[in-house]
Amino acid sequence: LVLLAVVLFQLVIVCRVVMLRWVDPASTSFQRSQIWQLVRDKPFGFEWRQQWVRMDRISPELARAVIASEDDLFVQHPGVRWDTIEQAWRRNERAQSRSKNPERSKVVGGSTITQQLAKNLVLSGERNLFRKSQELLITYALELTLDKRRILELYLNSVEWGRGTFGAQAAAMKHFGVSAKQLDRMQAAQLAVLLPRPRHYERFLQGPYVSERSLVLITRMPLVQIP
Repeated sequence: LVLLAVVLFQLVIVCRVVMLRWVDPASTSFQRSQIWQLVRDKPFGFEWRQQWVRMDRISPELARAVIASEDDLFVQHPGVRWDTIEQAWRRNERAQSRSKNPERSKVVGGSTITQQLAKNLVLSGERNLFRKSQELLITYALELTLDKRRILELYLNSVEWGRGTFGAQAAAMKHFGVSAKQLDRMQAAQLAVLLPRPRHYERFLQGPYVSERSLVLITRMPLVQIP
């Protein structure tokens, strides 16, 4: 019975992924968890920004910037880059061995855009072997049932770009006062720089780190492919 329950649970997840070919998700598991956090912190005054837009209403510059920053081989890999995961694991292991606080010494992740989308869609924030196996299942299901353009569209509309700010349209309006379609190259690069730690870096959008990293991304953006 336990095995049957596990199999049925996996089938439900795969069916939810397949439905994403035609249905735009109203929210993701990660977004719902953030709503509860905002409610706890400010029950009567929290801000929430999110608006779904089609891929043709998002600047190609933003798509290039995000791919250059997060997953430069996005259009080529099958969802998981095992070489990048291994490199990230080794770098984090070295950082932990040198740190006085190993629990806070992680320096880099190895997740692709598809894996990040899988985490956001239906997974909790727990870190264990079962959760990682679920992430891989969803990742490969996304790659098998959706094309790369749809995966990128889902990602750009669901990823966090600041506290209570999700999706390209909300991020463009909040940070620059323009639509996602109107973002220029520098603005797109600046938004891409926020992604690893959006709630932290959004406070320093015009700071030296974001500016310098944005210039690096601009030089890399013409080299990446977008679906």
